[in-house]
Amino acid sequence: MISRWTVVVDRDDLSKTEVLHDELPGSSELSDCEVLLRVSRAGLTANNVTYGVIGDMIGYWRFFPAGSESQGVVPVWGFADVVDSTVDALPTGTRVYGYLPMASHFVARARLTSSGFVDTADHRADLPAVYNSYLVTSQDPAYDESLEDLQVLYRPLFLTSFLLADRLVDNDFHGARTVVISSASSKTAFGTAHCLRSAGLRVVGLTSPRNVEFTSGLGLYDTVLPYDASVDVEPSVYLDFSGSAGVRSALHDRLGSALVKDISIGLTHQAASQDSRSEFFFAPDQVRKRMADWGSDGFAERFGEAWRGFTAQAGDWVGVVHHSGPEELVDVWQAVLAGKSNPAGADVITF
Repeated sequence: MISRWTVVVDRDDLSKTEVLHDELPGSSELSDCEVLLRVSRAGLTANNVTYGVIGDMIGYWRFFPAGSESQGVVPVWGFADVVDSTVDALPTGTRVYGYLPMASHFVARARLTSSGFVDTADHRADLPAVYNSYLVTSQDPAYDESLEDLQVLYRPLFLTSFLLADRLVDNDFHGARTVVISSASSKTAFGTAHCLRSAGLRVVGLTSPRNVEFTSGLGLYDTVLPYDASVDVEPSVYLDFSGSAGVRSALHDRLGSALVKDISIGLTHQAASQDSRSEFFFAPDQVRKRMADWGSDGFAERFGEAWRGFTAQAGDWVGVVHHSGPEELVDVWQAVLAGKSNPAGADVITF
């Protein structure tokens, strides 16, 4: 039997990892509508740390059960190939893009859609639909084989950026004239800044002193400041991608009543907000709203236009660093978890 590997983490201490090995199911063991996928390529960013930090709150641990209540499998976004199938429309060799485990293989129960399939496995039935949908690359108008690295790194993050900016526009920026963004060097943060460039507001990026030069060089922010600098007091929305209680508290003290909204998005510092003035942005909620407003075709058209504009520039902003196999995957996970990854680099893992 061919074996598969899975990287699991301790749910109470994300720095504790283990690589597990077990046997793959044979063709006779696949049930009707099931496909066996070989994970091919995925990106690993601070966004994946967020999945681990709030895994119990949102249900991220439930997508790919680890088999142990104390351990979990962190999801990643990337490409996988069908290597065994009971579904005629998904033959061996079909390449898909979607939500994947930190593992060499996984089994999905496929219900076909116009663009691919939905995983209808029992344990995923009540989880957010956006994470259960898989795009077949031959049916995805946004797919470009030469841009796979950019897609695994940016597409899931940019979807959050697009939806967050859209929500602000939809609410007239809550009356703000400035948007202040923490962890401004992170990919989701500067993707949001990109989406806000033509909105007519001032966009201020906050980052660590070592990342000021890189973040300024992106050309996406009107002003880039180190965390200990003072922002101007004017009606502002704070987009908190860092989850740092110290940064949040200092900003509240500085802006006072001029801070009209405090929205938490990412938790790269691993400290969820307990401040009643803050709210958590959950991208699937905005997906549902805009699907209702625009329809699926209208949503795809608007996102596709924004995505093409972003990828036309994104390749110049960071250098892709390639890694391979479970051991290097663990090394990258530890670096990202510890905040030691270089913002000018982006990590892609070949499984």
